Amino acid sequence: MIDFTAVLPSIQLHANVEAPRECCGIVVRKLDGALLYMPCRNAASERDVFQIDVTDAAHAEDTGVPVAYAHSHVYTSPMPTDADRVSMMKHGLPWIIVNHPTGAFTINDPVPVIVPLEGRRFVHGVHDCYAIVRDYFAQLGITLADYPRVWGWWENFDLPDAYRENFAREGFVSIHEGALDAEALRKLKPHDVILLRIRAPRDNHAGVYVGDNFMLHHLIDELSRRELLGEFYQRRARAILRHRSLLDQPQEG
Repeated sequence: MIDFTAVLPSIQLHANVEAPRECCGIVVRKLDGALLYMPCRNAASERDVFQIDVTDAAHAEDTGVPVAYAHSHVYTSPMPTDADRVSMMKHGLPWIIVNHPTGAFTINDPVPVIVPLEGRRFVHGVHDCYAIVRDYFAQLGITLADYPRVWGWWENFDLPDAYRENFAREGFVSIHEGALDAEALRKLKPHDVILLRIRAPRDNHAGVYVGDNFMLHHLIDELSRRELLGEFYQRRARAILRHRSLLDQPQEG
């Protein structure tokens, strides 16, 4: 087990400098065996989350072998959140989390984690509307790739369409295009994905139809939930997608 004592003061100082934003960085082991904390810029658009700048990450990897990631929790416990645990499992390295302003810290090893589909806090790229669809289908034994999502792609036509392109790659086919009229609602079956356009020029939201006129989804800045597929969502729907493995299977409506 690695002793991170030597780098903790550097991480705590970085947390104080960056507050009220979360700090982030990478602990690397140099050729001589010493540990070094490499502070990185936080590229996240929200104040209470972090995304390590890719240029800074590359510089850290050029300096040494990454052995841990570090970030701060501002005015909240240094215990990992559900989103932290999911990201730790993805990256496979320990995470050091420090609290600002107390300096309290936790050192956390990645362990397998299953986060309930409902009640998740929104964290773009980790726990968002694509993640809820991906995790829902994982429970059906259908694995969907975890594509990186750039914040604001739905407003920038120079960026790839994270929904239309990626859902097609993952084996989904459109069975209806446009808002959900009476005919479309009759077509809906459990496990169908509904693409929506909410205050954006491109389809920027997705949910899973779970039957009985309810949709499982995760809106920005809200907890994931099952919600009635009411008129608000019906008018903003742009497509119904069905996974090809479910096309010929009878399902209960």
